[in-house]
Amino acid sequence: MRTHEKVLASIESDLAAGRWALGERLPAERALAEELGVSRPSVREAIRILEAMGIIRTAVGSGPDAGATVVDRPAAGLGAAVRLHVASGTLPVHDVVATRVALESWAVREAADAADGAGAGDADGGAAAEADRLVREMSVPGLAVDTFVRLDQDFHLAIARRAGNQLVEAILTGLRSAVHDYVARGIDGLPSWPDTAHRLCAEHRQILEAVTAGDADGAERATRDHILGFYRETGFGAG
Repeated sequence: MRTHEKVLASIESDLAAGRWALGERLPAERALAEELGVSRPSVREAIRILEAMGIIRTAVGSGPDAGATVVDRPAAGLGAAVRLHVASGTLPVHDVVATRVALESWAVREAADAADGAGAGDADGGAAAEADRLVREMSVPGLAVDTFVRLDQDFHLAIARRAGNQLVEAILTGLRSAVHDYVARGIDGLPSWPDTAHRLCAEHRQILEAVTAGDADGAERATRDHILGFYRETGFGAG
């Protein structure tokens, strides 16, 4: 094991043991090197790796925000890793779609159950209002395709966010570029994009209404039909 890997293993162990809480600063580079009996360059390399993984963030200077800090949204690093794997082009469209169906179907059930438990007041009214705004913006006639796709993705993430699972949100965020790629390519082959856009907006509205009403079964069914329906319409799901 190389020296910087020993540093990583030690920091991982300390994180697991709760030595440092989310948002807390790690010891200074020199202090870590002395504590672990390694060189400062080895500590510096380990810190760079942890920052690339999204586990910590660093800031230069001598103020209260300087140094290495444990990030308060650790799942964000996973999202970055997923994006890199997607960028490699090794993930088939079918796998991306199947992952979306699995995660988003679960997320809308959770969101609907939460809305049902909150009653008519909807404990997450802000998220519902945001999703409603996105549906209305998508419904504008003649909207540019790229704008529609961006709003579409924002809508799906807004709904998934209501489930309250940072890991699911991070994975779906990491898949965003792959989803954009197959959706954009699929749109190019449609006989009538305006007709499809109109239908997609109606399906978004159906999903939102089911979630807001606390209808978990309806929300899951509408989400599954929505994702797979477009996938098949574009021809990606043929055969």
